[in-house]
Amino acid sequence: MARRGYREIADEIRSLIDSGTLPPGSKVPGENEIMAQYGVAQPTARRALDALKNAGLVVARRGSGTYVREFRPVRRVSPDRLKTAVWGADRSIWSVTDNRRLAVSDVRVSEEAAPPHVAHILDLAADDQVVARRRLYVVEDHAIQLATSYYPATLVKGSAIAETDTGSGGAYARLKELGQEPVHFREELRTRMPNTEEAKTLHLVQGTPVIEIIRTAYTADNVPVELNEMILDSGSYMLEYKFSAHPN
Repeated sequence: MARRGYREIADEIRSLIDSGTLPPGSKVPGENEIMAQYGVAQPTARRALDALKNAGLVVARRGSGTYVREFRPVRRVSPDRLKTAVWGADRSIWSVTDNRRLAVSDVRVSEEAAPPHVAHILDLAADDQVVARRRLYVVEDHAIQLATSYYPATLVKGSAIAETDTGSGGAYARLKELGQEPVHFREELRTRMPNTEEAKTLHLVQGTPVIEIIRTAYTADNVPVELNEMILDSGSYMLEYKFSAHPN
């Protein structure tokens, strides 16, 4: 067999993963197997496996080997999940598209000075305060998302939004009770590599980017009442968008 470069070897193994020949959870050839099969030295075999790790396709398990990454992606459907019929009925917007148990952990609520970009989007003065809600979303013991929501402190102070538990229907139901029902939403998305803390908290495998989503909620009068910054493990999500070619 002609000697192969590490990229060619990685591409061949990837084709086996993409075709399902190597399904999620299955063991991929180790360094010794690659060396024997392709007639290459150990550094080449190692670089081939590193290329697959950097692509987020495989994960190494200490003392066991390297396996095809497995996790059923969370399908995030917009705008279905933000309809009033969902949170207005005391349902979790999560329940629209996934019936797995969602755990929200590490909830931290604080009143703090609004960061400049938050103050700009929420139309606040430079010295205005916000109530910040930080939390971690976990599915099947797998951390999938970090989120921080900001609300004008003058609006939500003293309400359940400033408490750890916002109650049934969540923060949007509480905003409605305050006469500030969210009816319009704007989301901005981008992908980037995670910082050290994000990679550690989400247990991201080598080479996995994150999806950053910034959502702003507006009232019927176009008053911004929430800015939600979400950091998603890109390997754990499938983003789906539904829209019509005809106006309502």
